Amino acid sequence: MAVVEQHYPIGNKHFFQRASFTGSSKEYFGIWIVNILLTIVTLGIYSAWAKVRRNRYFYGNTVLLGHTFEYHAKGKQILIGRLIVFGFLIALNILSHVAPLAALAIWPVMLVVFPWFLMRGLKFNARVTSYRNVRFDFVGTYGGAFKAIFLGALVTVISFGLASPVASRWFYKYIFDNLRYGDRSFSTEPRLSAIYKVFGAMIAIAIAGGAVMGFVLGVLGAFRNVPMGSDAGLGPAYVGLAIGLLGYVFAGLYYRASIRNIVWSAAMIDHRHQLRSNLGRGEYIWVVVVNTVLTFVTLGLMRPWAAVQMQRLLAEHTAISIDGEIGVVFDQIRSTGGVISAEYLDVDGFDFGF
Repeated sequence: MAVVEQHYPIGNKHFFQRASFTGSSKEYFGIWIVNILLTIVTLGIYSAWAKVRRNRYFYGNTVLLGHTFEYHAKGKQILIGRLIVFGFLIALNILSHVAPLAALAIWPVMLVVFPWFLMRGLKFNARVTSYRNVRFDFVGTYGGAFKAIFLGALVTVISFGLASPVASRWFYKYIFDNLRYGDRSFSTEPRLSAIYKVFGAMIAIAIAGGAVMGFVLGVLGAFRNVPMGSDAGLGPAYVGLAIGLLGYVFAGLYYRASIRNIVWSAAMIDHRHQLRSNLGRGEYIWVVVVNTVLTFVTLGLMRPWAAVQMQRLLAEHTAISIDGEIGVVFDQIRSTGGVISAEYLDVDGFDFGF
């Protein structure tokens, strides 16, 4: 199948080429329904192989510069990781009944251990992904993960949320700055001022949602002339609560789309090839809302359609600008990245699902 590249200029220096997604909801529905049925029949065991089939479909239909990505994980690796986590949860549940205080003491330990799980998960998922026969890699350390997760959460709590943009920047720099394509490094330098700007917009949206909720509660309560705590006042209360909740949801989605644009557009590969994301906040919110509603009202049957729509949206708003002739650039990467790729033909490690 021929792939038509999509081009668009940004600024005066860079000429970006968009990614695209060539999959269809009809094709993916066939994979999805088989995955669901086999997972049910095997009491969840097949879910590991279901994840492999799903990722291979989505990676294999995501096109960039005329080539697709590949996913090389094996179901056994994912299953072992899930069994380890499942076994730990069972042991924790038993311990909570036998010795509640001991179980309570485990949670602080888990806060320290969780960054390690995240680090291993990022490493695994990078190493089982390839593009143009060159594997990705992740070289982040536990110390970096501890700062990005534990310390990031700590400063957010201590600052009553005001340091959230700082924590976000730590987290995304940890991921991008430790990602490799062959032996070429990724990097990102998102401006903290830009993150704080969208953080302020998110807070404003959330406050507006709360204000509308209060207004609706007041107006409907006064109109019906009933105490808000009475049974008759529950209707206005539910309406106001729903409006307020939507405001918070929209604020979160706005922040997610904005952060993606900031971080990706500040990212580079090998300090010369520029990445870009221009995901529209309104469009992203609309797709998420429509996907959620359709999935809910169809009892999950529209989930494949929703997944395909989201992947297509994200792909079409992601682009790269290659500094140099494309064929020469990737030949150079392959000449060194091929050695690294050979090391991962049989990938060690497990996917813990974090």
